[in-house]
Amino acid sequence: MTTTQIDLGGTDLFANGDPIEAYKWLRHNAPVYWNPTADGGFWALTKYDDVAEAYLNTEVYSSSKGTMLGGSYRSETDTASGQMLIATDPPRHQHLRKSVHNAGFNPLKMDKAREGVTATVNAALDKMVADGGGDWAVDISLALPTGVLLGTMELPLDKASMLQRLTRTMIGFRDSEYRGDATAAQTLIRAQVDIFEFFYDLIQERRENPGDDLISLLTKAEINGEPMSESEILYNCMNVAVGGNETTAHTSSYSIMTFLDHPDAYERLLAHPELLPTAMEELFRWTATNTYVQRHVTRDIVIRGQEVKEGDAVTLWNSSANRDEDVFPDADVFDIARNPNKHLTFGLGRHHCIGAVVARLEMELLLGEMVKRGLRFRLAGEVEKLHSNFALGIRHLPLEVWAS
Repeated sequence: MTTTQIDLGGTDLFANGDPIEAYKWLRHNAPVYWNPTADGGFWALTKYDDVAEAYLNTEVYSSSKGTMLGGSYRSETDTASGQMLIATDPPRHQHLRKSVHNAGFNPLKMDKAREGVTATVNAALDKMVADGGGDWAVDISLALPTGVLLGTMELPLDKASMLQRLTRTMIGFRDSEYRGDATAAQTLIRAQVDIFEFFYDLIQERRENPGDDLISLLTKAEINGEPMSESEILYNCMNVAVGGNETTAHTSSYSIMTFLDHPDAYERLLAHPELLPTAMEELFRWTATNTYVQRHVTRDIVIRGQEVKEGDAVTLWNSSANRDEDVFPDADVFDIARNPNKHLTFGLGRHHCIGAVVARLEMELLLGEMVKRGLRFRLAGEVEKLHSNFALGIRHLPLEVWAS
């Protein structure tokens, strides 16, 4: 393998290739890697220590220009800068994070999320077992964020499903299944506009009939004594919805693929359900479905002898850091008893994923049900992977499923 064969900016490596082997080559040969693109390029950090340092050093590695490559069409700085939690630097980040956390991730919301996920996952698993199988990526994985939306935003099922289609299109804007005959840019813009329109209508509705749901609470939230602006509410509704809908659903599907590749590990989990907590963390490390986040450096710096200029885009590859042999013993071994397991799937420091607690709740409930039911599964068709370098995803995962 050479650098000419590695394009982290495209989607083919992630949909049809082997990104894990590409990461390994980069860690060993070019840990600070310049990836050229048609409109310039970006740096890729693939070693654990470098990624961790970039998360922690928010003065040098800024989030304000956007966290996804190409996420803001024809705009050098993301329009969400300073308004959306993930595109905001300290000190404003802390104040915004507190408001979003209090609205959507307080104990009451977590209890409602647990109720919602329990109901949707059990219903979906009941049907899949009764049918003898189905499309796990659609029938089961999407039931996880559906339950969260029912519980935290108090959306009816039809609106939850609509929002999921929109967020999947936004993240999969380069995938033909979601963009159709439109260009990638057109698809991204349309999806973002549709999400804003979706939430704008909801915000007006909740202002007229407020409750204790996330949207109602955001309309009442303040930052430094000032009410959140309309755009701040919209951006952070989008932030929560996209992060919640896309990451755990793909983690669920890739977890099944992982168990299919490592059947002994699944048998061990069925025999020893007490390993569920460490198995869940190992699945987060192994799958790392949010592959990277983007930063821009605020001054000239040197990383491992490589000069990086002020303003350069730098990408932090969580999915590579999680396989760093210098940090994880037997990094290429899937070990459901691994402990400690300081993976970076949820980031680190101030930008540690605000929804990590929800993701763990969802996967805990799903894995618990799989073990309790003694679920068995095998492939029943072709696996279709998502054409995206930002979300390591599976569009379709046909399975035969039965309870032992």
